Amino acid sequence: MQVIIMDARLARSQALTLSGTRLVLAGMLLSLVLMGVSAGLYHLVFLKGAREGWPVIGDLVRLVAKDDIDQRERFVRQNLDAMARKLGEMQARMVQLESLSDRVSGLAGIPLPATATDQPGRAPGQGGALVASRPLSMQELQRMLDELDEASGQRADLMTVLESRLLDQLLSKHMIPTQAPVPGQVVGSGFGWRIDPLTGRSALHTGLDFPAPTGSDILAAAGGVVVTQEFHPAYGHMVEIDHGNQVITRYAHASRVLVRRGDLVRRGQKIAQVGTSGRSTGPHLHFEVWVQEVLQDPTKFLAAGDAATRAERSSRRAAVGGRAVAGR
Repeated sequence: MQVIIMDARLARSQALTLSGTRLVLAGMLLSLVLMGVSAGLYHLVFLKGAREGWPVIGDLVRLVAKDDIDQRERFVRQNLDAMARKLGEMQARMVQLESLSDRVSGLAGIPLPATATDQPGRAPGQGGALVASRPLSMQELQRMLDELDEASGQRADLMTVLESRLLDQLLSKHMIPTQAPVPGQVVGSGFGWRIDPLTGRSALHTGLDFPAPTGSDILAAAGGVVVTQEFHPAYGHMVEIDHGNQVITRYAHASRVLVRRGDLVRRGQKIAQVGTSGRSTGPHLHFEVWVQEVLQDPTKFLAAGDAATRAERSSRRAAVGGRAVAGR
């Protein structure tokens, strides 16, 4: 490219030749100059007009700023509304958890504190038609979240206590000899004074006799540890189980013993088979209960187990009936 420069006064001309590289550099230099001029004008006119409140520029700046603020507020409000809905769901679940803990505490026998059953920010027994509502502010939402967090922490501590109490009750239940040692068999001879079948004289019968066919299952009346497994001249093949708290049960006259000393047994586990070994007139199980080395009437323990079983069945039927009514 060639540019000719004419000088009228001097009546001469000068030719300027631009190569491709020089042309590119000239274009870049011109662009930089234009950008600088534009930035200067923006700084001089627009920013100065915005600061000083020039009529047209000030209105334009306020319009742009207001639109930006509106967008931010809409975004924040949408997030707050979503958090408020989530908070409502959490509060509903908290109500369900409180109802469940009330029922569990009743089963565990632990009365709940008066403040533990109240949902934060809500008095009991409220309701009515929704006439008007307003969106929650960030401060209100944060306060309700803090209250819900505190209440959930208290409820978690309470459920831990209930779990411990129920576990203790479960262990105690399974460690008390309330399981019938020969299921389905009636007592042939009770605890107390009777006429001895071999001597014909009055003698103390120290347990319960369960007549049953030879080989019938003998079950552990409760969980525990086998402390004795031997043949006794009077009791024949005999097993003794220690259930803790100085409670021991004895199973005598077995034809076969299925456990050994030191074995851990669970409630209802098969430990022996009915027989007529030892001092016996026929196949039966002789069952004794010792508490602190004192003989007890096993009928009291077995009757307690029957009552507990009936109460549990009644509770289950009531729960099933309640769910059926609720599902209608």
